[in-house]
Parts: sequence; structure tokens; C-alpha cells
Amino acid sequence: MSGGTGKLGEDYTVQWLANRGYRIVARNFHSRYGETDIIAEDGKYIVFVEVKTRRSGSLVAPLEAVTPQKQQKLLLTAQVYLLQHPSPLQPRFDVAAVTTVGGKPLGVEYYENAFGA
Repeated sequence: MSGGTGKLGEDYTVQWLANRGYRIVARNFHSRYGETDIIAEDGKYIVFVEVKTRRSGSLVAPLEAVTPQKQQKLLLTAQVYLLQHPSPLQPRFDVAAVTTVGGKPLGVEYYENAFGA
């Protein structure tokens, strides 16, 4: 997958979240453990969103790409973020699975609380 496809999926997800009342607080937050695509706030949650973008008909489902190893890196990266940016909100880990056709987003399947500690 190209970086352009990933950015397309992230941009689409940011707009999708904003349309549902989420407040985007960070994008592409890096730590020594890895990267979180989107960090948003939604009521009582600070939401760490992993975006997986795949072309329609891809053999690997987007959710399958969030392996236990990837989940661990996301958890550690979230801990780093929260140490740097303390929040009273409850952390939640969501996955957005964006499908594209012809280089355009077709839609998103959004999984709240997809994994976590």
C-alpha cells in the first residue's frame, strides 16, 4: 500500500469522525514504539484510532492487519501521548477500516473499542 492510499484513508476517517462530533486533537503522533494515526476526543473518551486502508477486493481484511504486536505498539504509543498530554478522559482504541475503489474512498467500517488493556 502506498503512503498516498494511507493518507487518503486517514483524511477520509478524520472527516467521518468530525461529522460525528469527534474533536481531532492530533494526527500521526509518533513515539519510539510507533505511530498513532488519529487521536480524537468524544465525550468521555480520548480515542486512539488506527486507520487501515485497503483496495476493494484486497486479500487481507483491514482488521486482520491490526495484529497483537501492532496493538501493543499502539498501547505503548498511547501511554507516551498521555504522559506528554495528560487527559481526564478514558482511553479507547478504535480501528477504522477504509475501502477504496479507483483511488477514492468507498466507505469506512468503524470498530469502537476494537482492542485495549
